[in-house]
Amino acid sequence: MGTCPHYLHLVAEDIAEGATLCKCAPPIRSRENCETLWQGLRDGVIDLVATDHSPCPPGMKRLDEGSFRTAWGGISSLSLALPVMWTEAVRRGFTLVDIARWMAAGPAGLAGCNQHKGQVAAGYDADLIVFDPEEEFQVTAERLRYRHPLSPYVGETLCGAVKATYLRGYLVFAKGEFPGEPRGREWRR
Repeated sequence: MGTCPHYLHLVAEDIAEGATLCKCAPPIRSRENCETLWQGLRDGVIDLVATDHSPCPPGMKRLDEGSFRTAWGGISSLSLALPVMWTEAVRRGFTLVDIARWMAAGPAGLAGCNQHKGQVAAGYDADLIVFDPEEEFQVTAERLRYRHPLSPYVGETLCGAVKATYLRGYLVFAKGEFPGEPRGREWRR
């Protein structure tokens, strides 16, 4: 069973009227529900966290109308997933080992690629990040790494910054840039 970073960070009590950037399905629930999800992670009932990255053009979020009824339901969070998770996890006494289990090993198992993804071990792809768990930063639209830089996290201060990313041993992200050619490939079971 899995969940997403936004359900572990956002709470209904803090969402302003008409804040359609927070619309997703299922909707964001109460603070109590959020804490129950964290307890599910602690107990192992929930075994993975994935982004469910759902980008859309600004017009589809109906920001000018503030209408939850007609706004696109989804939260873009791919470039912020780890800092969002780390910000919340560290407050609750979790470690980076927990984060790796939930955000690497768990999703790799679900996708069926856990024979070569999801852990740092001999024979596994060298999918690695350089992460500064102490660095705090304010989320700005300029920091978002997707086409339509919309996010309910803009303006928040998060803890933990990804400094570099390696995909199968190749540097694919560093210093806010994507050096070289894209190296992604389609995965088929």
